[in-house]
Amino acid sequence: MRRPSTLRGRIAAVAVVATAGWLAVLTVAFNAALGAQLRQQADTVLRTRAEAVASTVEIVTSGAVSVHDVRDDTTIDTGTWIFAGGRAVEEPPGGAALLGQASALTGVGERTVTTGGASPVRLFALPVTSQGQQAATVVVSLSLTPYRQTEKIAVVGSVLLALLLLVGVYLVVRVSTDRALRPVEEMTEQAGRWSADAADHRFGAAPRPAELDRLAATLDSLLDRVSSVLRHEQAFSDHLSHELRTPLAAMIAEISLLQSRPRDAAEFDRALPSVADAANRMTVILDTLMAAARTSAGGLPGRCDVGEVVQGLASRWSAPPELVVSVPAGTLAGVDAGMLERMLSPVLDNTRRYAHTQVRVVARIVAGQVRIDIRDDGPGLGADAAAHLFEPGWRADPHDGHDGAGLGLALVHRLAAAAGGSVRALDGGPGATVELSLPGT
Repeated sequence: MRRPSTLRGRIAAVAVVATAGWLAVLTVAFNAALGAQLRQQADTVLRTRAEAVASTVEIVTSGAVSVHDVRDDTTIDTGTWIFAGGRAVEEPPGGAALLGQASALTGVGERTVTTGGASPVRLFALPVTSQGQQAATVVVSLSLTPYRQTEKIAVVGSVLLALLLLVGVYLVVRVSTDRALRPVEEMTEQAGRWSADAADHRFGAAPRPAELDRLAATLDSLLDRVSSVLRHEQAFSDHLSHELRTPLAAMIAEISLLQSRPRDAAEFDRALPSVADAANRMTVILDTLMAAARTSAGGLPGRCDVGEVVQGLASRWSAPPELVVSVPAGTLAGVDAGMLERMLSPVLDNTRRYAHTQVRVVARIVAGQVRIDIRDDGPGLGADAAAHLFEPGWRADPHDGHDGAGLGLALVHRLAAAAGGSVRALDGGPGATVELSLPGT
């Protein structure tokens, strides 16, 4: 049997199953108790009748058995035998069918037996004694058909009542659950609409049950996070579009100039490097974002030798300033080489602009993390610059003549976080230090 797919269905199913089990126990116990009570009642009737008949039996001195006639004794004579020894002194009309069972009860003291068949009869034998000896036996019978019919009616009635109760419980639980969960559904749908169309709306502290208060607080917290992410992504997209627009505009301008009139080979030689440089800048930006997206989506982590990556960057470095590399052999980071290069390149480009004579790259293992420090001997960073260095669009000196929208270091921060690491700038001097921490292997 398939489990209900909804919470209200599961609650209703649990309530019905639990109630059905309890009702089954109660129904069985009730019918067992009723059957025992009916059997006890039948035995009481038989004993009462037998004692009434026994009071009419007299044992004379010779041991003979005589029965005193009682007016209106038809009731007690029905289904009654009186035996003296094994001989029937008195028997009821039409009692031949049960004569054998009745005579078998003589001389054995008090005894009760029940005949089988479609119309069961219960027989009770009561001895009549004289001088301590059993001189006669009174056997009375009682049809159990009315009692069995009562038991059947009770069974059918109790089962029907249990079924009606189960239906009632299911309906009550289902309606109650629907009413209880309706506000939850409404709040969930509302939160979904707000997260898409009105991220500034919140449920707040309106009067509601305690459970819904906790749900409202949780949804408000989620909406706050969604709103923060949306604001961050919006700002990031704005800066990204600006960063891409700059090289794209340069490409379009150069191509437009080339197309505006015939150009000689020298003009082509001057224009094509500018177009290639702009295209390369766009490629780096897009590759960086795609790498961050793949890592954030839960792809398998890469692995690279930090020394090899840094040496590859050093081979393309042009002095001044001088680039000094200090990376122990076998230093492995839990990112692929391409991503590590995309993280280090913007930082090295930034230090190149501010260093006087030297940039140092130092790597080491600290508590299972690969720590890479990029240091320069330039003017250093103040506390404010260190705090904002990796924010999208932030620039320490907007008028330094450097192209770009301040997105390069923000991309480094995004890549480091996507790889499970971090990056930060250390204030104080001498010079500036950027500390990149990445998972080890």
